[in-house]
Amino acid sequence: MKLHFARRGDAALVLAFIRELADYENLPHEVLTDADSLAESLFGETPGAEVVIAEVEGMPAGFALFFHNYSTFLGRRGLYLEDLFVRPTYRGKGIGRVLMAFLAKLAVERDCGRFEWSVLDWNTPAIDFYRSLGARGMDEWTGQRVTGTALHALAAQFDSAIH
Repeated sequence: MKLHFARRGDAALVLAFIRELADYENLPHEVLTDADSLAESLFGETPGAEVVIAEVEGMPAGFALFFHNYSTFLGRRGLYLEDLFVRPTYRGKGIGRVLMAFLAKLAVERDCGRFEWSVLDWNTPAIDFYRSLGARGMDEWTGQRVTGTALHALAAQFDSAIH
């Protein structure tokens, strides 16, 4: 197995992984991006995230997409895993564990105070896997999100608030 950081030419592959993950999570309708948008947002002037690709015998087997966040309590940045996916053919071969260990090592090398991610509450295999790595659930926290028209409506409140 080999790991490498994705490059602009990998945008279509990254999109394929994202779509496969969305299918697994029963969320294919949520994938609104395309390879060109990914290429720009991941490999353009201001990259929003980084991607590591795992290969087995030259074939793409899995990926991890991550970015840095920041903890005001720690006064340090953290590493946030947005997506981890291993293709079904390659599951059970330790690829997910290698990707997670690589990201943990990267977090340590980059002096991050923590490494964190979210997992769907129904995804018992993933939760069990994460527990086997030493992760603990953050049950006292709930995720919050504003998107689409709600995001635009909230943004519009700023303009009215300052006039």
